[in-house]
Amino acid sequence: MVGLRKRGEDIRCFIIENVEEHPRDITTIAAEKFDVSRQAINKHINKLVEQGSINRSGKTRNRTYTLAPTAQYRESFELSPSLEEDQVWRRNIKPRLGELPDNVMDIWHYGMTEMINNAIDHSDGATLLVNIVRTAQDTKAIIHDDGIGIFRKIMTELDLEDERHAVLELSKGKLTTDPTRHTGEGIFFTSRVFDSYAIMSGEVYFSHNFEDIEDFILQNERPMNGTTVFMDISNNTARTTKSVFDQYTTDEDYGFNKTVVPVKLAQYGNENLVSRSQAKRLLARVDRFRIVVFDFEDVETIGQAFADEIFRVFASNNADVEIYSTNMTKDVAQMVGRAKVREA
Repeated sequence: MVGLRKRGEDIRCFIIENVEEHPRDITTIAAEKFDVSRQAINKHINKLVEQGSINRSGKTRNRTYTLAPTAQYRESFELSPSLEEDQVWRRNIKPRLGELPDNVMDIWHYGMTEMINNAIDHSDGATLLVNIVRTAQDTKAIIHDDGIGIFRKIMTELDLEDERHAVLELSKGKLTTDPTRHTGEGIFFTSRVFDSYAIMSGEVYFSHNFEDIEDFILQNERPMNGTTVFMDISNNTARTTKSVFDQYTTDEDYGFNKTVVPVKLAQYGNENLVSRSQAKRLLARVDRFRIVVFDFEDVETIGQAFADEIFRVFASNNADVEIYSTNMTKDVAQMVGRAKVREA
């Protein structure tokens, strides 16, 4: 009896974990996974529908299933110096998240307070909107402010080329427009502790998924006003904030001294990375780190001057910075190798 009950729980957990990706064929997928009939799976689906864990819509062949919200919260706040992120968290947000493992609650505490504080201190907006939806599988949050826009703010304050350039700098970490009050670590680490994280602002959409080492950037077809942050994490992840922080620190000083630089963010459209100016844009502020990893994912080739500026000129002028490369194609590796030989 215990074995049958455990198998039933496993089946229902599988349905909940996979229904979002398979809204129309979850019955077939689950039946194949557990080697049982579709009728047996439908009994478990019916139970989940009765419990309010999933929703069912449509009939027969057009039937679809989705995760049902178990908790929803939406509230707006006036952005003013009197608004305090820890009070918003303690009074308004934490009670709506329900029972979550301590490590997951710690991640939400960190991410929500960091993003709300950014809106308070940097957005120059009037209103903050917080929207949270929890299901049996995960919890999602959207934070929107009606301010100047994060990428435009960074571009203006740091005199950068455009909003895309601001994303490149943001992805490195240690970026802030107010160094007297902020370390520039909040967005970097928040984007890495959640399963998925994204910012939509102005002309740019920036995102990072936990399983990927690199960041992604897209051009918005229509410029977006203000800043919208999206965060999503499983309710049962084993991840901790410490485990993520430790990936970017060393045993010697426990400081934020390692960064991974997504080289492709230095590209515009289909242009190739060939010039020293492109390399210098990529290298801006990386001398603040002790370990720098250049990630060449989706970069097919680079030019001699680009490689030389990074792996010979910068390397020779910053001997205390350890430089590594990853995800190189054969062509990229050859060009990097030539530059290192010249440096030696």
